[in-house]
Amino acid sequence: MPVFRFNHQGESLHYRVRGRGECLLLLHGLGSSGADWELQIRTLERQFRVIAPDLSHQGHRSSGSGGCSIAGFAEALWSLLDHLHVERANVVGFSLGGAVALEMALQRPDSVPRLVLINSLATYRIDHWRKWLEARIPPLLVGLLGMRRMARLIARRLFPKPWQEPLRQRAVSVISAVPARSYLAMATALEAWTSTDRLGRLKCRTLIIAAEHDYTPLAEKHALAAALRADIVVVRGSRHGTPFDSSEATNAALLAVLSDRPLPPADQWVCDQAQALQRVALTCRFAEEARDAESRRRARAHFSTASQAALSGMVRPESGV
Repeated sequence: MPVFRFNHQGESLHYRVRGRGECLLLLHGLGSSGADWELQIRTLERQFRVIAPDLSHQGHRSSGSGGCSIAGFAEALWSLLDHLHVERANVVGFSLGGAVALEMALQRPDSVPRLVLINSLATYRIDHWRKWLEARIPPLLVGLLGMRRMARLIARRLFPKPWQEPLRQRAVSVISAVPARSYLAMATALEAWTSTDRLGRLKCRTLIIAAEHDYTPLAEKHALAAALRADIVVVRGSRHGTPFDSSEATNAALLAVLSDRPLPPADQWVCDQAQALQRVALTCRFAEEARDAESRRRARAHFSTASQAALSGMVRPESGV
């Protein structure tokens, strides 16, 4: 899919645009990119103008040299939409992207008619032992194992089923391509963010999609839905990667809310099973960006090795470089 670039305060923000109609912004999770939404875009582009950006400090092309904050990411995305002359946009966010989506709706309540949060919370400040584990274990693994091995552990946890092997491979390639410093900075920004004291500002119709086996407490998603007077869909059998492992349930719920129709019946809120082969075929469309991510990871590794060798006197840097 074509990728465009927008410069915001000296940093590059890359984004994809497909389809026509009412604007729909899709925000990805930690350590990934807008390409994550391919399994949704192929359905949503028939009715909506879909914009899927790479958040700064992440993605395959977006850059970030300044500080990380959820509020800053939301402001950058509003700048992008202003640049595109979009006054109102429906916003869907997954995990970290859900925090950014909620922050966007809080910054401009009149500009977001519909909001969907997938496996996301109103605050990531540590107030539960499971949040403590999710906040502390990944940085420890990055320090001990490096991004590549940590990415493998994350991928196995996200997608444990045999038919999900292509999803595991892509997750490893994409996550391991993110610089460790950027990954950890994004995680720290998420932990520092909260919206619980501002939820009364929201004016939009809101849907919460929650996985039965998500990493953070399901009870907290129910409490958030009650606080927002939002609908909630709990996808049985799904883990944290619901847009991937439950794409049919996700797409059906998104279309219903974004089109102001009733939600599908609860017996359809299930993880993908029989459709696994279709899902595997569609993940082939992720391949090019996954290869790009792997190439960048290897280039960084080569540069790092050469730099260390030069500093230790093992090689002499060429003059004029």
